[in-house]
Amino acid sequence: MPLNDVDLLRRLVAIDSTSALSNLPIADFIANYLDAPSTEYLPDDDKANLLIRFGPDADGGLILSGHMDAVPAKETNWDSDPFMLTERDDRYVGRGAADMKGFLAVAMNAALDAPPLRAPLYLLFTYDEEVGTLGAKQFARTYRSPLPKRCIIGEPTSFRAVRAHKGHLKLRVSTFGRSAHSGYPHLGDNAIEKIRPALDGLTDLRRELEAETTEHHELFADAPYVPLNIATIRGGTAVNIVPDRCDLDIGIRLLPGMKAEDMVERVKQAVGDLAVEVLSNSPPLLTSQDSELYQAVLPHANRNGMESVSFASDAGWLQTMGIECLLFGPGAIEVAHKANEFTPKDEFHRAGGILRQLIARFCA
Repeated sequence: MPLNDVDLLRRLVAIDSTSALSNLPIADFIANYLDAPSTEYLPDDDKANLLIRFGPDADGGLILSGHMDAVPAKETNWDSDPFMLTERDDRYVGRGAADMKGFLAVAMNAALDAPPLRAPLYLLFTYDEEVGTLGAKQFARTYRSPLPKRCIIGEPTSFRAVRAHKGHLKLRVSTFGRSAHSGYPHLGDNAIEKIRPALDGLTDLRRELEAETTEHHELFADAPYVPLNIATIRGGTAVNIVPDRCDLDIGIRLLPGMKAEDMVERVKQAVGDLAVEVLSNSPPLLTSQDSELYQAVLPHANRNGMESVSFASDAGWLQTMGIECLLFGPGAIEVAHKANEFTPKDEFHRAGGILRQLIARFCA
């Protein structure tokens, strides 16, 4: 028997689906709850994407997509158990309540409640979005059967119709030396000292990128350029050992239309002959204002604020499959990944009705 939206969200929040863990427990719960005749597990070791179809195997239709993983709940200032949904004034509080189990819950029940469909409705729920859109990347690179060409990804946008976002390219620059006792440093080769030219080169590249005017920069008024962040440096094992390796990790937010390969080459030029490794690549997103999906969502959308965000999502990879994507969902990204994460009650309850109208338009 279907649960109401709040009880379903409560069940989803109670499942610890932190990216470091297998997502099969939450995937199994979702598959068993929906019990749809067309349910595909798309496995990758102990992880899996879920693709569930309602309605006929036909042309047209709509995809509702979200990620099943959540960030860890290690913050010390939670006012309640992060894995127990708590009602507090005008909000539902819990890990993933905003990002993005609230959307999963209302999408699941909207699918179960759908009228007879003339075109397919797909639920695509992915793994490991939080650590680099890994599930969406795997799906985009391996899935070959026909799918609808319209997709709503329910990221918490406070119901803004977000049609553009930056990508996120994560790189590692490494230096290698030779370990030795620190009392005899001439017998070793200090890898940390060798990273300094990379720091200087990447700092210069960051300034170059901030000064460049790129295509679609007007969509990102808060940061109308490509940000480069020198994020972490790791090297050495003890004070009395000459370090034999140093790793420097950077993140670069590409704008729509930019290619990751081109940026990797610029980084290689900036760091000279040092090793550069691609850790992950989440492509940017751009959907036209003329898109039928965008026009269909607009009457339900919050018109305040930009139609773009500076974080990446699964939409970038799904777009590479020829699928038009929008980010549109309840809750705000500003409260995600923090203690006492929440989704507003009014937005949560409104979301199900909006999805039912969109399903009726594109599928029923």
